[in-house]
Amino acid sequence: MSVRNTYLRYGSVAMAFHWLIALFIIVNVCLGLWFAEILDEGDPMKFQMAQWHKSIGLTVLVLSVLRLVWRLINPHPPAPWTSPLMRALSMGSHYGFYLLIIAVPIAGYIMASASPLGNSTSYFGLFDWPNLPIFHGMTRAQLHPIHETWETLHDTLAWTTVGLLVIHVSAALYHHFNLRDNVLRRMLPGTKVPS
Repeated sequence: MSVRNTYLRYGSVAMAFHWLIALFIIVNVCLGLWFAEILDEGDPMKFQMAQWHKSIGLTVLVLSVLRLVWRLINPHPPAPWTSPLMRALSMGSHYGFYLLIIAVPIAGYIMASASPLGNSTSYFGLFDWPNLPIFHGMTRAQLHPIHETWETLHDTLAWTTVGLLVIHVSAALYHHFNLRDNVLRRMLPGTKVPS
């Protein structure tokens, strides 16, 4: 398999970015729901799960920026659009994903940096990822509304990502089973894509 994208399929680098980011997003949505909705406020696991959630989110941010750079220097294979509407929907969902996989972690990072608690992120226990310095010196009362605003935005963008993910997977399965084209196969490692 080629490292770079070809006319027929995505290369191994694009596939690795795609599947790693997808996996981290799914894990992080589950973690976020678990520590925010299921764990009690006094549960000692809550803080640790929040640190893991933030670490995974920062990883998604870094991988997403790298993926975007790779996409810009390595054009993707042409899509087999059957209509102008399908082309518009496909392009819109892909641009939406690129926006969201960068915007969701940035909103989370700003939210965490503006936390009245002032805790930095322990990046998988390896080192402390610093908070944004623009919030240093602010009181808890000043930080609280900023934190709440960014928390609302982070949650809204995350749920938008979940909705778009459902649409994306449904579209890939529709292409594979109904249209019987190569859209799904060209992003799956180890599959053959006929020319």
